[in-house]
Parts: sequence; structure tokens; C-alpha cells
Amino acid sequence: MTGRVVSLLLSAIVLVSCGSEKTKGEKEWVSLSGEDFAGWTIKMGGQELKEDREGAYRVEDGILKIYDSKQDTRVKVGHLFYKTPYSSFRLRFDYRFTGRQFKDGEPWPEQYGGVVFHSQSPQSMGREQEYPVCLEFQLLGGKQTGQRSTGNVCTIGTLVETGGGVNPAHCINSGSPAYEGDRWVRAELEVWSDSLVRHYIEGEMVLEYRNPQIGGGFVSENFNWEKGNVKDAEEWIRKEGTRLGAGYIGIQAHDPMEIRKIELMELK
Repeated sequence: MTGRVVSLLLSAIVLVSCGSEKTKGEKEWVSLSGEDFAGWTIKMGGQELKEDREGAYRVEDGILKIYDSKQDTRVKVGHLFYKTPYSSFRLRFDYRFTGRQFKDGEPWPEQYGGVVFHSQSPQSMGREQEYPVCLEFQLLGGKQTGQRSTGNVCTIGTLVETGGGVNPAHCINSGSPAYEGDRWVRAELEVWSDSLVRHYIEGEMVLEYRNPQIGGGFVSENFNWEKGNVKDAEEWIRKEGTRLGAGYIGIQAHDPMEIRKIELMELK
């Protein structure tokens, strides 16, 4: 057999092998997007389970549109939860901001959104509770300043470890700048149960942290152990330090934005 024939055969084997791996990988991804809310449950702050009096969520042509009819008006924060809890997984989606909800003088929520994970179930949340106990994959727009990051993590009734120890910060910034305008941005989350979490923006890993656990607390008017706006707060406090290895995925309603191509792959 000539050297040229051997080379051609090896090239063919490599191509077949690569094609097989790609096909296998693609089959493992499951789409969570759809033309309606099948498989999802809405929990708005100040409303009963499945109520959405503000019209925070709607689906159009497979795109989830959040507060697209609300501009310059304060409304309740809510979440749209997927039906299945997950432990180890990859989640990927596109997002973009399409407007602003809050008026001047309230700058921090402008172009603000997030995807929560390892969350308590929507059924276990209190009526007035706006935020679940969870980790939040925070998504921010540029605000025309160039001084914001996106793909951060915010801990809500939780803590994570960075640099070998517990990081007490409520939000930990990623290495990715936020994007200006209304362009689509690709985001991905890689979660290994209660041990390791990685955030990706536009295919680049921008944040890594370890050992998510119950504890700390996001002290605000919307989430405060002592104020009674977190259901079963005393029970959560007793669990402080317990590693958080599974929970629900939820899409936050906070500012006008759109999310599409939501896909999940479970990890073994």
C-alpha cells in the first residue's frame, strides 16, 4: 500500500470519527424552548403561583420575550421555572436587551436580567417572595458606559468559594465586558453538582467558582431572612453551610429582554 493511499485512509478515518462525535454530542442537547409555556411555571413576586397579571412573559416565534410591553415603570420581579430539577448540566442560550424598565434615578436595574439555577422550587416560595434561594447567572447590558461585566454570579441565600475560601460578596464579576446595544449574546453555564460551576460568554470561560452552599443572604427589601419575605426562612438558616447540589432553573423577569435557543445537556 503506497504512502499516499495510507494517508488518504487515515484522513477518512479522522473525518468519520469527528463527524460521529459531533452527531453524538448534538443528540445530547435538549431544547427547552417552544411556542408556549409547556413545561414551565411562572412565579411572580406578590402573586400566586402561575399568575402573571403584569404580562411579564410571552413567547413569539420561539423567542421568550420578557416585559417587552413595559417601559419606564416599576413592576414586580418574577421567574419562569422549568419543570425538572437538575444537578450536573450544561445550559446554553442567546440573550439580548430590548429596552429599559426603570426610570432615571434607579440606575442599577437598567438592562438587568438573569438565569437562576440550583433554585428552590416555585411551589416552595411564599406569595410575596420575589427571589428564590438560588444562584443567579447574572446578565447585564452595557448601559453605554463600558464599565459593566456580564456573566457574573449573584448569590441569593447562598455562598460560593473562590480562591480557596468562601467569598462573602453578593455578586462576583466575571471577566467579560457587557455588550452594548441590542445584539444577541451567547451564554453558557456548566454546573457540576455541588462542586464546580463555570460561566461562558461568547464561547469563552469568564468565571469559575466552587462549592455552592446555603448561607449568607441577599439582604434587600426583596429578599431578607428577618423581614419575613422569604418563606420558611428559619429552616433555610438552619441549613447554613449545606452544599447545594441540585435545584430548578428559572429565567428572571426584571428588565425588557429576549432569550432564545435555550438548550440543556445533562452531565454524568
